Amino acid sequence: MGDVLRLVDIDVVRGGVAILDRLSWDVKSGERWVVLGGNGAGKTTLLAIASTLVHPTRGTVEILGERLGRTDVFELRPRIGLASAALAERIPDDEIVSDVVVTAAYAITGRWREGYDIGDHARAQHLLDQLGVGAFANRRFGTLSEGERKRVQVARALMPDPELLLLDEPAAGLDLGGREDLVRRLGDIATDLNAASTVLVTHHVEEIPVGFTHALLLKRGRAVAAGPLEHVLTGPVLSETFGLPLSISRLGDRWSARAV
Repeated sequence: MGDVLRLVDIDVVRGGVAILDRLSWDVKSGERWVVLGGNGAGKTTLLAIASTLVHPTRGTVEILGERLGRTDVFELRPRIGLASAALAERIPDDEIVSDVVVTAAYAITGRWREGYDIGDHARAQHLLDQLGVGAFANRRFGTLSEGERKRVQVARALMPDPELLLLDEPAAGLDLGGREDLVRRLGDIATDLNAASTVLVTHHVEEIPVGFTHALLLKRGRAVAAGPLEHVLTGPVLSETFGLPLSISRLGDRWSARAV
């Protein structure tokens, strides 16, 4: 399996503070990664680099075989699916939901003068149906609940049939029912053999969908552990990551953690 994402000794420094510190990480084709860590661990910055929105202060980043800094990111971005709170803030409240999804084909937000064919609109509707929000295709984005917006964002991220799918805390702010429904749907996507290599950022092991294969645990911008889920999701590793004695348990293909 080839590298979809490769980071070598990257630093991200802002105002003299290291947000990411000498981080190296490889994501190979077909892998589904979850990135775990507390607030300020560098998770969102890491995803911003993987989506070409941020360049590292030092180090090397290769995305889908292209070297960041030596390639046209505007040609690279349509090959990457992204769902994040920062992206959602750029979506106009009055945008029709189907347009929120279909514009991802050009890696833009907000309809302008670009054209879409019947196939584009059919794919957008299929993805909305898959995420359980197909009935809202003609609603305005600003009228949706937080849970409905999250699902639309995931549909949008899937629209370009990406080679790399990046999901930044997709279940954040959802109630128990909304979280479990979304995690189940993400699990259905992850277990599809044709699904893109995926990176999902979260604070909670309970939000790891079925079908995810690997985990990267971050603390203060550095990797605590990285590798197959069953090897790195342990009580000692989780305790070091979050600075609190924790135990972890597994029921079927789902995980949970609690303080010791």
